[in-house]
Amino acid sequence: METRELRYFIAVAEESHVGRAADRLGMAQPPLSRAIAQLERRIGADLFVRSPRGMSLTSAGQTLLREGRAALAAVEAAERRTRRIIEAGSRAPVVLTAKSGTASELLATLLDAYASEPDAVDVEVVLSAPGHQAPMLRDGRADVAILHLPFDDISGFDVDVLSVEDQVLIVPAGHPVSRMPSLTVAEASSIPDLPAPRWPHLDGSYPDAPGPEMRDLTQVLQLVRLGRASIMLPESARIHVGEGLSVVPVSDAPQVTTVIAWPPQSKSLAVAGLVRAASELLDA
Repeated sequence: METRELRYFIAVAEESHVGRAADRLGMAQPPLSRAIAQLERRIGADLFVRSPRGMSLTSAGQTLLREGRAALAAVEAAERRTRRIIEAGSRAPVVLTAKSGTASELLATLLDAYASEPDAVDVEVVLSAPGHQAPMLRDGRADVAILHLPFDDISGFDVDVLSVEDQVLIVPAGHPVSRMPSLTVAEASSIPDLPAPRWPHLDGSYPDAPGPEMRDLTQVLQLVRLGRASIMLPESARIHVGEGLSVVPVSDAPQVTTVIAWPPQSKSLAVAGLVRAASELLDA
């Protein structure tokens, strides 16, 4: 199977239509149809159910879509990481991605611990919106990621646990909710005048919901202070709570497990050093 065939298949699967997939790929429809048919013959199974309204995936197609995306991400990752080594040499920085708002003291302690390693290299920290870290690690834009369970998908990664915390709700100081001893998840998510913020999907679009569109935690906390939103965060977020904000425990929220993640096939000594520093911090 060639990467070209996987790209063709994924385009058709995502568009559910050969014509739209052909437009997306910048090619004519007949050769795309032939390529998909050839791929099905090679695999020995139908990947799509054809109908006048379009194409839907069979169970075999769903499996190939999941595995094919992972395979293409691995190819892209290999190319990106190789190019970084070519451009920067053996001392290329390690790229660590984390969610904007990840506990700054945790990151600072980790980076300080790694900097004391004898062969440490520079660490480039890339902060991004929630949900973007795992894809960046999969496609090679990052070498290491700080991820949070149960929100992030860690399938295919090696991980070490850094912390486990309860969740709290950040609300405006003086709001009636701020005087409550605790809330349930249902109560926290149904405060009429304090909707939860909406974070962007990977394609930049936002889910349909009443809350404001957000891209970073600073924005969110400012809106919370103004009485326009509330946000549920790990307990360590208390460090961000200053004037104008209050914290309310959420009794039945799932605990947040923060992990450091890396590709299992990584042979980078710099990545190994950073992971080792994280493990030593945890032991300490």
